[in-house]
Amino acid sequence: MTGALSVDSTARTQAAALRAKDISARELLELHLDRIAERNPQLNAVVSLDPERARAAAAAADDQLVSGGEIGPLHGLPFAFKDTHAAAGWRTTYGSPLYAEHVPDADELVVERIRRAGAVPIGKTNVPEFAAGSHTFNRVFGTTLNPHDPSRSAGGSSGGAACALASGMVPLAEGSDMGGSLRNPASFCGVVGLRPSWGRVPEWPQANMWETTSTGGPMARTVGDLALLLSVLAGPDPRAPHALGDAGAAFAPPLAATAVRGLRVALSADLGGAFAVDADVRAVVEAAGTALAGAGAVVTGAVPDLSGADACFRTLRAWHFQARFGALLAEHPDGFKASLAENIRAGESLTGADVALAYQRRTALAQRMREFFTDHDVLVLPVSQVPPFPADQEFPTSIDGRPMESYLDWMRSAYLITVTGCPAISVPFGTTPDGLPVGVQVVARHGGDRFLLEVATAIEALASSAN
Repeated sequence: MTGALSVDSTARTQAAALRAKDISARELLELHLDRIAERNPQLNAVVSLDPERARAAAAAADDQLVSGGEIGPLHGLPFAFKDTHAAAGWRTTYGSPLYAEHVPDADELVVERIRRAGAVPIGKTNVPEFAAGSHTFNRVFGTTLNPHDPSRSAGGSSGGAACALASGMVPLAEGSDMGGSLRNPASFCGVVGLRPSWGRVPEWPQANMWETTSTGGPMARTVGDLALLLSVLAGPDPRAPHALGDAGAAFAPPLAATAVRGLRVALSADLGGAFAVDADVRAVVEAAGTALAGAGAVVTGAVPDLSGADACFRTLRAWHFQARFGALLAEHPDGFKASLAENIRAGESLTGADVALAYQRRTALAQRMREFFTDHDVLVLPVSQVPPFPADQEFPTSIDGRPMESYLDWMRSAYLITVTGCPAISVPFGTTPDGLPVGVQVVARHGGDRFLLEVATAIEALASSAN
């Protein structure tokens, strides 16, 4: 092992050290297991940990490197899969007591790709029940806490992933995002999370391959590391007919920050009054605007027309949840947390006309966003409307004096973007006065993921200078 390589080094640095044989996969694994032993008992981010199986996989990775076999881009890096993603032979609970002892016999596509890229599986990352809600707690493993302040939420539903990343338990993480489940925990934990363009990261198997509000995606501590993982996750697959055709390898080369001077930035802390926002979050978004303008960007307060987006998302979410969980809820009426059961039941009264209207609205939203991005390069807004809230709350009950009536209300800043189909990334930019991380959400046109990552790299550098 050379230099100051540690579990806090970038994933690209760790991967390069493994390829150069400056450190073995076994040594790197032990460093991460030590960090997990140090921090996980308090934070509860990694679940179903299996050190001995991980050690066997690390030994195999070292043997493969010695033998001269083909080496994948994640070769030897310790990895924990989101506990809603099936991993063959590995306990996968979905955060539900109904699946507390479930062990799948096949990998999901996202897991399959990460294994093929050479990662060393160590366990799973904690989730809310069936990934519903942006606060990670369940009756199987308990609550995941924020690594910057363990009295606070780590966000969700990829909260275990974001917490594990931020605390150095893993160098990379994957997750999924319907209403903000990659973006929100990234903001809460001070890491980077990308909801890619719809179709960029294919999913298989799916109960409904035409359901398009949820997508898998990468998380990392830096934008450059996130691009490395995206290069593994992205790309077409014959089992996923809606997948975009670009090869994932397009994201592998190191990112260059796009030129900020002349960049056309539309920035709003509340999308023209579309949602309530905490004053500390507003301050960070406005600071990002000041920094971008100072670097030469053309920053305006323009906002896209997202009328109908709220109703569209809520209809499609309820429809999806009822189709997926309705029969299970009927069989186990006490087997679901109350907020999820309510969301499932909300789908029971939907008609075909309701769902058709939601898709008509989504089609119109996509067209309006295409038009918006002819005059603007990116849209910048909050990731989450609040900073990390107390971990003993299920969700914030009010923001800036406005009551939140359900566990969805406080996530509008994320889910209004979901139904546009556009890629959106959470980039750390500042903190609250008491030191809690706050990210900004950057959105680009559908298909513009590489450009979005280049802009995010520039914003990451501005954040570093500003802080």
